[in-house]
Amino acid sequence: MEQANSPLIQTALHAEHTAAGAKMVPYAGYAMPVSYTGLVDEHHAVRNRYGMFDVSHMGEFRVKGPQALELVQHISSNDASKLVPGKVQYSCMPNGKGGIVDDLLVYCVAADEFMLVVNASNRVKDWHWIQQNNSFDAVLTDESDTWSLIALQGPEAAVVLQPLCEDITVGEMGYYTFQFGTVCGRPCLVSATGYTGAGGFELYLKNADAAPVWQALAAAGVPLCGLGARDTLRLEAGFCLYGNDIDESTSPIAAGLGWITKFTKAFVDSERLQTEKENGSNEILRGLVITERGIPRQGYTIENESGEAIGRITSGTSSPTLGHSIAMGYIKTADAKLGNTVYVRIRKNAIPAEVVRPGFLPK
Repeated sequence: MEQANSPLIQTALHAEHTAAGAKMVPYAGYAMPVSYTGLVDEHHAVRNRYGMFDVSHMGEFRVKGPQALELVQHISSNDASKLVPGKVQYSCMPNGKGGIVDDLLVYCVAADEFMLVVNASNRVKDWHWIQQNNSFDAVLTDESDTWSLIALQGPEAAVVLQPLCEDITVGEMGYYTFQFGTVCGRPCLVSATGYTGAGGFELYLKNADAAPVWQALAAAGVPLCGLGARDTLRLEAGFCLYGNDIDESTSPIAAGLGWITKFTKAFVDSERLQTEKENGSNEILRGLVITERGIPRQGYTIENESGEAIGRITSGTSSPTLGHSIAMGYIKTADAKLGNTVYVRIRKNAIPAEVVRPGFLPK
């Protein structure tokens, strides 16, 4: 267990952040930039054009061997047999008790090789969980400390990235695909993925190659963005954040992750989750649109018109794109009908909110 006084880990880009005047905060044991010029400016930069984030705190596990696929299939809810080399899949790891160990990305490198990208805060827990469940002919390697990860996000990300790529046409890459190539002459795994709902790419680089690529993107005019904007961007897109919207006590079915929970194969908790899907969950993760003043925060109570508690906020913010507050939270199924009006208890006030599907951006 990490000690409270343990020194914060610095990413390979730490000097770049401090030189740029970033506001640094502790996050998952790392010193990470929360903002540079300000959350709202950084948010708009990504939503309208592009911006980049250091997300090198994420964990990367390599799974190799004759039964690598069998191990991935056992621990994850999605169907990794549908993957071919160059494809990526969003998935989660059920915990055997109806909850979620972590959500993750599964990269199919080869038929017998996968890269799992996990949340920084869960890296140690995830490692032990996968090892504990590895009764297969597969070798697991933790490569997290050797990789840096730059998330270049935004609708025009391809325009600014392409001149730095010698051997990949990034504009032709499909969503949730990846290619190996070079960026600024440095070996790189370029992935058409991200956590902002704005499109873009994630660049996996060896630590020594991260700063030159970061500097080249900055010199090309890409704004530097921190974790504050990453959070407001992902919430507008309706993406779950582990520790807020999903955790060891929330089921993927209740969390609206049925689309990555495939019962075409057996996996940890598959029978339990299939029964829940058939019978329905007691509560459902919904989006809330709040047009009156007040910002809903994690832990705030959701009430019905009689003032009875019917749920709880898991994530909330004032949306820079939409100009009003939005939130996600779990609501009792009977009260979670789309279009319903519920109330968020913000201090002494019950603020009305419309129940919607998570994902608040215009389609």
